[in-house]
Amino acid sequence: MPRAGQVKPPVLERLSDRIAIGVLTSTFPPELVDRVVAQAGRTQQRQRLLPARVVVWLVLAMALFSGQSYEEVARLLAGGLGWARRWQQWWRVPSTPAIVKARARLGAEPLRRLFVEVARPLAAPDTKGAWYRGWRVLAVDGTTLDVADTPANEAAFGRPKTHRGEQAAFPQVRVVGVAECGTHALIDAAMGPLAKGETTLAAGLLTEGGALGQGVLVLADRLFVDATLWRKAAATGADLVWRTRTNAVLPVLELLPDESYLSQISAATDRRQGVAPTVVRVVEYTLGKDPGRPTQPAPIRLLTTILDPRKAPAAELAALYHQRWEFETTLDELKTHQRGPKMVLRSKTPEMVAQEVWAHLLVHHAIRTLMHQAALDHHLDPDRLSFIRSLRIVRRQVTTTGQVAIPP
Repeated sequence: MPRAGQVKPPVLERLSDRIAIGVLTSTFPPELVDRVVAQAGRTQQRQRLLPARVVVWLVLAMALFSGQSYEEVARLLAGGLGWARRWQQWWRVPSTPAIVKARARLGAEPLRRLFVEVARPLAAPDTKGAWYRGWRVLAVDGTTLDVADTPANEAAFGRPKTHRGEQAAFPQVRVVGVAECGTHALIDAAMGPLAKGETTLAAGLLTEGGALGQGVLVLADRLFVDATLWRKAAATGADLVWRTRTNAVLPVLELLPDESYLSQISAATDRRQGVAPTVVRVVEYTLGKDPGRPTQPAPIRLLTTILDPRKAPAAELAALYHQRWEFETTLDELKTHQRGPKMVLRSKTPEMVAQEVWAHLLVHHAIRTLMHQAALDHHLDPDRLSFIRSLRIVRRQVTTTGQVAIPP
């Protein structure tokens, strides 16, 4: 309340509201943010310095500037706005405790719902490097992220052991995702404790109603080859090309003209449960000898649901499989460049860790959306564009204009 003789500041528009307008983008429109906040039951009951919508933008900015403190991130959002001077006498940068409390009020669910809404494949029919004979090429893989060393995080996520049997310095959260190889866009993800393996988390992603379906070809490393998971993924209508172990027992049922062959896989419980083995096609090949390796490389064996070699010849599948490494590049973008090398997530509780992970996935998807549009505009393969340079442009635009370009 103003003192006698003091003019009450206007309340038609607050700086925090203007920030939300300043970072308005086509990827995260305000009506979408408001909707996911309402669906999660996080709509504020009273007017605050940090409304729920603004907290969403602030959490995303924290993922964009992961090496900066809470208050510095808020300054980067507000301080760069040229029109902010007329608010300076009645608005202040929120303190760290205020931001921490605002994050706790928001929780992780709105960010998760926002990711579900926006995480879609980006490749258009003319996107270079994203398709194989009409299939959209995806890959599934996982990673871990170091989290703050607190009792709550250790209890929730677990702590890995070193090669000497000692405990690592930080607890870790496990993340498994599905990415579009041609654009590096993460389109589905799940997280959990270290005790949950990658195949367990992947089982929740490779289901009907998820990212998989007709017209999709999924690549995966040998860690994921399991007859039960294979059947679950194939039931979505997607086709699979997964590597299997070199010593896996794969009986030859029929030799095919392209030197691949039909075989079958089964789960340990199939015979007891009366489940018939699943027929697969096997593509086997050996890479050329590497002068830096003293021994001959072991054969690589791929399993696929594409049983007709005319639809996908063995030589083409062998070349295509190595597109799986595009996922490794995606993880490098996310962990090394966006988050920062050897950086530890700042959140002290499991709920805030989940919120922070979803924010990192959202920011990465948004930057990749920006890059894909630029590639389309200039008729380029998205791989020809630099993620590091794009990340710098986005950060620089925030600090110089106050506009978060996610994407423009």
